[in-house]
Amino acid sequence: MEGVIDAHTRDLLTRRPGFDWTVTEFVRVVDARLPPRVFTKHCPELLLPEVATPSGVTVHLQLLGSDLDALAANARQALRLGATSLDLNFGCPAKLVNRHDGGASLLRNPTRLFRAVDAVHRAVGDAIPVTAKIRLGFSDRRLALTCAHAAEDGGATQLVVHARTRDEGYRPPAHWEWIGRIRARLSIPVVANGDIWTLEDYWKARTLSGCRDVMLGRGALADPGLAPRIRHWQRTGQRLPATPWAERVEILDQYAALQRSTLPAKVVVSLLKQWMNHMRARDPVAAETFQRIRRLTDLDEFLAGLHSTTCSPTNA
Repeated sequence: MEGVIDAHTRDLLTRRPGFDWTVTEFVRVVDARLPPRVFTKHCPELLLPEVATPSGVTVHLQLLGSDLDALAANARQALRLGATSLDLNFGCPAKLVNRHDGGASLLRNPTRLFRAVDAVHRAVGDAIPVTAKIRLGFSDRRLALTCAHAAEDGGATQLVVHARTRDEGYRPPAHWEWIGRIRARLSIPVVANGDIWTLEDYWKARTLSGCRDVMLGRGALADPGLAPRIRHWQRTGQRLPATPWAERVEILDQYAALQRSTLPAKVVVSLLKQWMNHMRARDPVAAETFQRIRRLTDLDEFLAGLHSTTCSPTNA
């Protein structure tokens, strides 16, 4: 979710009940301790009295790297800056990240994954929890359970599992049943992730994995009302109606207003297109609107184009 889930997005998505906690984009750790400004850029919530969104949802700071000394040094730096939880990314499938020995590349060697988690856990001790995210493997699933145990043995207090290998990327289907095999063998909480786009997907992911909790990524961008819909069903057993286009436009409007206070207008347009790109695959009105305005570069024209579509319900 690099380049998408920044502090403004976290703010907007957590204004309605649904999320228990959120995670930052990853802080890329290479071979040195990073200055405080890098951490506060990725997680400006560190500057607040509580490391949380304005609505009070906790924000976990995420690190990505493989150099043990650098990971430990940056974990201590994050702790000094006020981080209340550290998450380690072993799930990123990006080729550039993997070529530089980060993200899912460590899934090829569970021992290295263990050492990375252990280095961070030793650096912060019991001061704050360390969590991790993995996939089912790099090229295949043979090491899925071994990698999960490596994260737990290294000191992770929670494990998010994306239900595909690195080579599978984001191609369906998601293998939620494999998460269930991992959950059954670990003593720490396991969270299911991958291809949860609807309330029905949430039910299937929970049923097949046996996990109590799920993590939303692209699904929350495609439908900002998904987490509130899940939470409402949890509390009442009732389904909320589909998220209407007008509500999605309101979110995009608010996002643009927040971003344009610090970013050039053309950059804001690019960010809006990136968000709409997630929406359009799952919403016909978003798809039609995106096709019509995708070549616009002026921010005000782009926002006007969002509003020029006749509002109609969606099938989310």
